[in-house]
Amino acid sequence: MNKPIIALDFPNEKEVFKFLKPFDEKLFVKIGMELFFQEGPDIVREIKDLGHDIFLDLKLHDIPNTVQSAMKGLARMGVDLVNVHAAGGKKMMEAALEGLEAGSNGKRPMLIAVTQLTSTTEEQMQKEQRIPLTLMDSVLHYAQMTKEAGLDGVVCSVHEAKNIADVCGEEFIRVTPGIRLPGGDVHDQKRVATPDFARSNGSSYIVVGRAVTKAENPVEAYKNVCQLWEGN
Repeated sequence: MNKPIIALDFPNEKEVFKFLKPFDEKLFVKIGMELFFQEGPDIVREIKDLGHDIFLDLKLHDIPNTVQSAMKGLARMGVDLVNVHAAGGKKMMEAALEGLEAGSNGKRPMLIAVTQLTSTTEEQMQKEQRIPLTLMDSVLHYAQMTKEAGLDGVVCSVHEAKNIADVCGEEFIRVTPGIRLPGGDVHDQKRVATPDFARSNGSSYIVVGRAVTKAENPVEAYKNVCQLWEGN
C-alpha cells in the first residue's frame, strides 16, 4: 500500500519544519504552488535532505517547448512525482515526459496529469469550460489521452478512480486529493472522500491536507489516515 501523501500547504518553511519535526518516519509530502513560490527550490532540497519523498505539485500548462524545458529543471531537483494539466494536450504531455527523461540522472520522477480539479463541479465545467459532457466523461477522456501520451497516471477525484482503472488499467496511477477523515470539514473541495472509501474505490495514492496539517495532533491524525487507508 502506497503511503498517504501529505499536502504541505504552509506559507513558509518555518511552519513546514515545525510540522515535520514530530514525525519519526519517512513521509511522502506534497509541495504545491503556495510553498514553492514563497520559498523557491531550496525548500525542496531541504525536505529531500530529511529523507522524505516529494510530489512537486506545480501543474504545468504551457506550450510544449516551455513545459519540456521546465521539466528538465524539475527533474534535476530529485523529486519523486510531478504533474501537468491534461488540458494542455497530448503534445504538451509528450514534451513534458521528454524533458523529464532528459533532465533525470537515473530514475526519472513519475509524471501524472490533472484531469479536472476536485474543486470543479459538473455544472461549473459545463458553464465555464464549455465542455458539453458529463464530468466523468471529461475525466475519462483526459485520462485516456494522458495514457496515450505515455505518462504514468492522473490526478482525479476518488469518485472517478475506479472508472479510470477500468479504462486505463490498474497499473495506471490514480492520485486522489480531497481526502477527509470521517466527519471532517470539506473546505473548498467539492468531490471528497474518506481514506477507506478511496481504498475501496480504486485510488493508488491519496493526498491529505488540512485533516492532518491542521489537526491538534498531526502525528495521531496521520496514523488514523494510514489505518483507514491500509484497512487496519
